[in-house]
Parts: sequence; structure tokens; C-alpha cells
Amino acid sequence: MGKTKITVINEGADSSEQETKKESASRQKKRSQREEKGVHIPGLKGGERVVVVGGETPVEEETEASQPEKEEKKAKEPKHVGKKYLAARAKVDPAKTYTPSEAATLVQKTSFSAFPGSVELHLVVGKEGINTQTELPHSTGTKKKIEIADEKTVEKLKKGKIDFDVLLASPAMMPKLVPFAKTLGPRGLMPNPKQGTITENPEQAKKKFGGNSISLKTQKDAPLIHTTIGKTNQPGREISENIKAVIEAIGSKKVKKAVISASMGPGIKIAVA
Repeated sequence: MGKTKITVINEGADSSEQETKKESASRQKKRSQREEKGVHIPGLKGGERVVVVGGETPVEEETEASQPEKEEKKAKEPKHVGKKYLAARAKVDPAKTYTPSEAATLVQKTSFSAFPGSVELHLVVGKEGINTQTELPHSTGTKKKIEIADEKTVEKLKKGKIDFDVLLASPAMMPKLVPFAKTLGPRGLMPNPKQGTITENPEQAKKKFGGNSISLKTQKDAPLIHTTIGKTNQPGREISENIKAVIEAIGSKKVKKAVISASMGPGIKIAVA
């Protein structure tokens, strides 16, 4: 005869023990499912993953490291430089220092604006606080608006309106302009006896300042001077002579570096001596 398998059933077994075994089996099944999924952590190499051993699967938080790569590449992209500028810059030897005459000719050739641009002179000087007025031998090509201070000027200044390039005043008018010194001073517009903008006869002085006179003043807290000395459609000789006039007015020994450029063009280094 074959063997007979006999199963003994204990009817008195605790039903709560059977429920505990079912819950344990269910938890084990869920844990296995989580282990199969894995969790992505920013910075891992391809094929690597982190497996959760216990607890709930964490939600991946967005960090700086997990930002899209496109944004990072965009931030590192160099600023676009136009073809016209590159072509103009190729005409300038960065290792060479040009004479005023050579620079005046070159600044016209390297200007790529569709209109006659301004010719700008940028100077690095030995100290701050330079503030002088000089008369150029030739026009800068820019018309100046000259105003003689009066009650209407004071009302405009109260409203923060400045629509003039030169401000002339009589000594009697100066006390009314003092409250606006912080507004006019940084712009080089505060009347000053050294510049001749404080005078007993402003009407007569207006003729002088309406010509080729320019103000040369260092920037606030920096030994730098920026001024316009002409237009690119002027004869090169006029631009060259204006350059020399500015350097002489400041003093060649005080000028550490000089660069000329068109309003749309590369910088050209100038020999100061």
C-alpha cells in the first residue's frame, strides 16, 4: 500500500497569529517591489542606482545640480560679437601705439556705423580731481545747449529736469544753485569760477562756451576722463589736432594712457609723448 499523508489541524489555533503572518507576507511583497524600482540620485554615473532598503521611496527634490543642462550651457556662452566689429578690430594692431595722426586716420576706417559717428577720447590720468576747461582748435561736431541760470532754471532743477550742457551763473545767482550741488556737481554742470562759468557777464561768456570749448573732468572716485573730440566725417587733421589740444590741456605727464575710438568702433591706443 502507498503512504498516506496525514495533516493534523489544530482547531484551537489563535486566528490572530494567522492574520499576523498574512500582514508580514504583504509587507515583504511591497518591499521587494520597491527594491526593484530603485531611486535616481543626481550625479550618479550611467547604470548606477540607489535601492531603498526600507521605508517609503523618497521624492527627488530639485537642486542646483539637477537644473537642466541647457541653462548651464546658456550661462557659459560667450557674448555675441558682430562681424562688422570683428572686421574693424582686425584693422587695429593691439600691440601698437599709434601717433595722433595715425589714430585719427584709423578711427575713420574702423567706424562701422551707418551715420557719421562721434570720435571719443578716453584717458587714464595720474590722479583724481582734474577739472578744467579748454578750447579745441576745431569743432567737436556736437552742438551744446548753454543756459544762463535764472528763476526758471531753479524751478526746473526742483523737478529734476536738466536739459542743458553748460550752466552759466552770476555770483548773485549762486546761493540759489547751492541746494542743487549734488545734482549738478557729478555731471560737471555746477558753475565754477575756475572754468569761467561764474561771471558777472554771463551773456558775454555764452559766446565763448558756445564755440569749441569742452570740459575735462575725471570721473567720481576714478582717474578717468571721457570726452568727445569730433566726428568720423571730419578731416583727420582736425581730429588729430583736437587730440593734441586735450592732452596739452591736461598735461602729457599726467596722462598715463590714451585711447581713441568711434562711437561704433574698436579702441586705438595713442602715444601720449
